[in-house]
Amino acid sequence: MVGRGHATMSAMEAQSFRSQVAAGRGGRGIVTLPFDPDQVWGARSEHRVGGTLNGSLVRGTLTRGEHGWMLIVTPMWMRDTGVAPGTDVDVELSLEGPHRADLAEDIRTALEANPAATAFFDQLAHFYRKGYLRWIDATRGRPEVRAARIAEVVDLLAAGIKQRRA
Repeated sequence: MVGRGHATMSAMEAQSFRSQVAAGRGGRGIVTLPFDPDQVWGARSEHRVGGTLNGSLVRGTLTRGEHGWMLIVTPMWMRDTGVAPGTDVDVELSLEGPHRADLAEDIRTALEANPAATAFFDQLAHFYRKGYLRWIDATRGRPEVRAARIAEVVDLLAAGIKQRRA
């Protein structure tokens, strides 16, 4: 069996369930999700998640496989936690953020007015999202500078640029 379990769907962010680790290529483990992340967290090109497996921290990208959505865990994680294929694990996963719903209204409004920027922001790794948001938030006391930075970030995102060059 690749995975089994029942997801707790009450919380929109964190999803908790029990699954069994299946053997993957090259010593990797595969944890099949008992839920569709597109339905729970909204459709995205990929879902970058963080959380725990049996209490140990894990990060990764959910992918769609022949048995549904899955999280592939590295051989190093398997070794360091002593988990082997066939082991039942308690899993808690949540999307890495920040997300559009978490943004200040002025940033969210500007971003959502540009579909290309919105689509790129949604698939961007949280590290890059935070970098853009820190640069904008450094202007809290200067509204005119903040507005200019928001506009610049939206243009950069629409152009598919991950990181602003100084």
